Amino acid sequence: MTMDFKVRQVLQAGVVIPAHPLALNARRRLDERRQRALSRYYLAAGAGGLAVGVHTTQFAIRDKRFDLLAPVLTLAMLEVRRAESRLKRPVVCIGGICGKTRQAVREAMLLADLGYHAGLLSLAALSRESQDALISHCQTISQIIPIIGFYLQPAVGGRVLPYSFWRRLAELPNLVAVKVAPFNRYQTLDVVRAVMESGRQDIVLYTGNDDNIVLDLLTPWRFQVGNKMKTGRIHGGLLGHWSVWTKKAVWLFEQCQRAVRGRQPITPELLRLAMEVTDCNAAFFDAANGFGGCIAGLHEVLCRQGLLEGIWCLDPRETLGPGQMQAIDRVYQAYPHLNDDAFVAAHRDQWLAD
Repeated sequence: MTMDFKVRQVLQAGVVIPAHPLALNARRRLDERRQRALSRYYLAAGAGGLAVGVHTTQFAIRDKRFDLLAPVLTLAMLEVRRAESRLKRPVVCIGGICGKTRQAVREAMLLADLGYHAGLLSLAALSRESQDALISHCQTISQIIPIIGFYLQPAVGGRVLPYSFWRRLAELPNLVAVKVAPFNRYQTLDVVRAVMESGRQDIVLYTGNDDNIVLDLLTPWRFQVGNKMKTGRIHGGLLGHWSVWTKKAVWLFEQCQRAVRGRQPITPELLRLAMEVTDCNAAFFDAANGFGGCIAGLHEVLCRQGLLEGIWCLDPRETLGPGQMQAIDRVYQAYPHLNDDAFVAAHRDQWLAD
C-alpha cells in the first residue's frame, strides 16, 4: 500500500495534526457522542489531519478488557469522511501502531482496512531489541501501510534511538514522515540530520516536541550533505498539545508558515508566543511531575470547554498531578489570547448533536 498522491501533498506541505484524546463517561466507557464531537472540533478548527490510537488516545484502548481500538479508529474515520465532502480537500488520517511485530502487523492491517493513510509506529514494546531487529520490524510494517517514524521521549515509554537508526530507517521506501518527539535538542538534531543526509526529499518531518513547538517550526536546519550545505525544515506538527486550543494552534501554525516563507518577519512577538506555548504545555503535560498527568491535563482543558464530561482515563490511577490544576489555572489567566474558548462555545452544541 502506498499513500495517495493528493494526501501525500497535504502531508508534505505541513499541517496541524492533533493527537486525538479518548472521550469517556463516568463509568469509564466510551462516550461516542463526545468522541465524535472532538473529531468535529479539530476538523472545524482547521486541522489538516487526525492521529488516532496514539499516546494521547491512551495505549490501554488495546487491552482486551476495553477492546476500543477498532471502535475509536472507526468513529474518527466516519467523521473525516463526512468532513471531506465539505472541506473539498483530503484529511490526513494517521493511526497509531504499537506492540511487537505480530501485534503491529494486526494493527497495520486494521488501519489499512479502515482507510487510514499511514501508521505512526511506536517502538516502545521493543525496548531491548537490537537496531537490526528494529529496522526489520519497521520494514515489515511498511509493507502493509506507509509508516511514520516516531521518536517518543523516554519519559513516557520511548527509548533512545541514535543517528544510525534514523539513517537506516530513511532507506525504507514506504517511510513517508518522522514525528520527532524526544523532547531533547541533541536527539532532535540526530533525526533531522539523518533524514537530510539520506538524500530523501520525500520524507517530511513533523514536530512532536511539545516543549519546543514554535521554534521547531521556525528553525532552518542546515547541514553539509556531500559537498553542499543544505537546509531542511520541520514542516508540520503531530502533537498532543494541539488537541486543545486547536483553533489558536492553527492560527499560530499559519503565522510560522508565513514567517518561514518570507511573507512576514520572525518578530519578537512570535518568539514570545513560542515561550508562552511552552509554558502552557508544561501545565497541560504536567512537566513538574514527570508528565504523569499529561493526558488528564488535556482532558481538563477539554472538560472546561464542555467538550468532555470529565477527565477520566481508562486507568483510574491516571489523573492530574499535584499542583497541576493550579498550573492550568495560571496559564489560562496568563495567556487568554491562546485559548479558543469562544470558538468552542459558539459551535459546541452543534458538534455534540447526534
